[in-house]
Amino acid sequence: MSEQWLCGRFEFSLERPILMGIVNVTPDSFSDGGQHASAEAAIAHAWQLRGEGAHILDIGGESTRPGAQAVSVQEELARVLPVVEALRDSDVAISVDTCKPEVMHAALAAGADMINDVTGFRHEQARLVVSRHPTCGICVMHMQGEPRTMQLNPHYEDVLAEVTAELLAQAMVLESLGIARRRISIDPGCGFGKSVAENYALLGGIAQLAATGYPVLLGVSRKSFIGALTGRPVPERLAGSIGAALAGVSRGAAIIRVHDVAPTLDALKVWYAVNEGEGQQ
Repeated sequence: MSEQWLCGRFEFSLERPILMGIVNVTPDSFSDGGQHASAEAAIAHAWQLRGEGAHILDIGGESTRPGAQAVSVQEELARVLPVVEALRDSDVAISVDTCKPEVMHAALAAGADMINDVTGFRHEQARLVVSRHPTCGICVMHMQGEPRTMQLNPHYEDVLAEVTAELLAQAMVLESLGIARRRISIDPGCGFGKSVAENYALLGGIAQLAATGYPVLLGVSRKSFIGALTGRPVPERLAGSIGAALAGVSRGAAIIRVHDVAPTLDALKVWYAVNEGEGQQ
């Protein structure tokens, strides 16, 4: 894997994981829907996450939880752009979580550093938008189906092999458009069109994804497959989320997308202290 990852105004070292804090400007996200639905609340939450140690803030204006309904381009822009504009001159990278080419274009023009597309840039116009930007970071995520139906009947013969192959194929398409490899990250899409067992198989197989050479972005925070194992409702999944994050980091995940930045960072500090100590003996 490359030791550097280009993300707009920033070039991140990948020697240690990068923390991406989640900022949902939505009324219906699965975990924190409505808590930061106004621009003012979302901006305040973003600054809080930055203060806790986030390197990237991932701003989303449309819920992608199972069964979520789509919103219009105009509504998504109205939610996202004020937050991007308020944060664009800060010392933290700004990502926009969207699958709409129009939103991608407007967000990048407003100063966003990265586009995080849950559909993996399957839309030709989305690929063109990011290919025309010289430096923006890109996350190609895997999803079987689309948010409204993805959890109805997901099916794979070999989930790790299929997800890896599809992510590699899509990354190569982006590179064929002239996008530098060091701008691209990949996300196995835990929770997006996968069963509980398949999510854990992907988490256990992160090393295979990391071996592709692309930085792996892992988004597992508070997700339902953690609740399925622990029996905990969404507000009580912090411990399980940290456990999943550490499992991913230990297998090579480079970017960790979380709701709870401060406690995740604490866990990573301890994990690294132990591992670095062992390495010096």
